[in-house]
Amino acid sequence: MFRFEDPWFLLVGLVIIPVLFRYGKKGNSASVRFSAVAPFHDIYATRAAVSRHLLVVFRVAGILLLTAALARPQAGEKETEIRSEGVDIVLCLDTSGSMQALDFHLGGKRVDRLAVVKKVVRDFIERRKDDRIGMVIFGAEAFTQCPLTMDYGLLLSLLDRLEIGMAGDATAVGSALATSVKRIKDVPAASKVIILLTDGRNNAGKISPITAAEIAKAAQCKVYTIGVGVEGKSPFLVQTLFGQDFVYQQVDLDEPTLREIARITGGEYFRATDTASLETIYDQIDRMEKTEAKVKEYMEYEELFHRFAIPGLLLLLAEFVLVNTRFRKIP
Repeated sequence: MFRFEDPWFLLVGLVIIPVLFRYGKKGNSASVRFSAVAPFHDIYATRAAVSRHLLVVFRVAGILLLTAALARPQAGEKETEIRSEGVDIVLCLDTSGSMQALDFHLGGKRVDRLAVVKKVVRDFIERRKDDRIGMVIFGAEAFTQCPLTMDYGLLLSLLDRLEIGMAGDATAVGSALATSVKRIKDVPAASKVIILLTDGRNNAGKISPITAAEIAKAAQCKVYTIGVGVEGKSPFLVQTLFGQDFVYQQVDLDEPTLREIARITGGEYFRATDTASLETIYDQIDRMEKTEAKVKEYMEYEELFHRFAIPGLLLLLAEFVLVNTRFRKIP
């Protein structure tokens, strides 16, 4: 970044106006008068005579450079320090057998619930900055798919590998929440958030969801719960004697427990019945769990006075020397 610390000195540069005016006036005056100038018509200006015009160029350039030097030219480098206490987020995702219900649509096609969850969660991760994000998956068991990290590329790669039933077909909501708390409870963060997504009822594991919620509260973890699936029966693709066919089954989503988990921990409960509503939920959580970055800017300037003053003085000195030597003239 370039600037003049004392820009008012640039007004001194206006002195070049009388210099140019005087030079133009002198150019039209004669030092020696003749009664007739016809004998001189065929005399061409010598190279030395033409070079005399460089003297005024030296003078004007020298004055302008010295004027710029008086205005204190400076070059600065701006450094920005951003201090942001990020949010630690654990994405707790259900991969149980019920997630293969085909009650969601993506790109105009009927897809299972996990496919939509993976797409929406991917968008959520790509919008986050300066946050550590981890991932816990659960079915009959719960385990950490990815610890807290800022390597979003790795996290997205592991997200793509999720498959229905990889942790079992049952639903251990309590164990999943307890595992998520374990991953996040001891980290020093401004905010600790768990986003628990499921489409079923706790029917596996040794820890009840409410007990896990109390543990989360003690660890100062806020839990957002998301219940996935349409109300009523959902379509499942099954193999029959006549080929594949849709069978409609009731998925037992335990909304009261999910609401209670959110209430205990200070979070919120959301219900996603289609792709658009799930996207809206993650967008809303994304906005609620933003931290303001503290920005400090530092500017360090280097004085450039000498880079203008020295060339300016040299030009004026050159003009003075040439006027009194090679281009000296008799008045």
